[in-house]
Amino acid sequence: MRNTAEVWNDTCIISPSLICLDMCNLESQAKILEQSGIKMLHVDILDGHFSPSMPLGLDTVRQLRAKTDLQFDCHVMVTEQDYFVDELLDIGVEQIVFHAETQPHIDGMLNRIHAKGVRAGVALRPATPLTVLDYCLEKCDTVLLMLINPGYAFVKGEKQVAYAERKVRALRAMIDERGLDTKIEIDGRISRENIAAWGDGTVNLFVTGSTCLDRNDLAGSLAALEDLRVSVSGGKKG
Repeated sequence: MRNTAEVWNDTCIISPSLICLDMCNLESQAKILEQSGIKMLHVDILDGHFSPSMPLGLDTVRQLRAKTDLQFDCHVMVTEQDYFVDELLDIGVEQIVFHAETQPHIDGMLNRIHAKGVRAGVALRPATPLTVLDYCLEKCDTVLLMLINPGYAFVKGEKQVAYAERKVRALRAMIDERGLDTKIEIDGRISRENIAAWGDGTVNLFVTGSTCLDRNDLAGSLAALEDLRVSVSGGKKG
């Protein structure tokens, strides 16, 4: 595995969502990701409250951490964050992104995570304005924009919010105007069309789930995403 900084500076990073994999065979699924050239795993931490979905046990994350060299890109979707952040820091993850909507001390939490040598960032629900980032953007390694509402991926027919592209491009302009290296990550019904439209450097990380991945042919769908990533970003395979 390359060093952490080098991995995160890749163009157009594919970060498959853990909860969209075969939960009964996570170790073998992680190996398929590694063999496909994927370097990152998106780990959603849920509490069943902020995000009304079935939580993924922290012990599962801890056990998987010991079995793979994938970078753990953690998205904390909880009402009370302190316990979960401390557990993830102890597990040894590479990035923790927490929600602005449930964090009363955004600057302080960014400092707390950075103090442990871990990448830190802020996540925003679809309707949360970018203005909440005004005084903390410089400290964010990543800003994650949710393009659907947390916990509702199971709603049939739900689509990304109509203003998704406007918000993505407004954040890109905000980052570029300040001359920052903050990464943009998007999550929620991410499609091949999203990657084709924004994978040239507008968006840095794409959280891919059931819209792009087929559990029954994980290697095949990952190979197709890698071909798309290379064509869009002008990068190299692997």
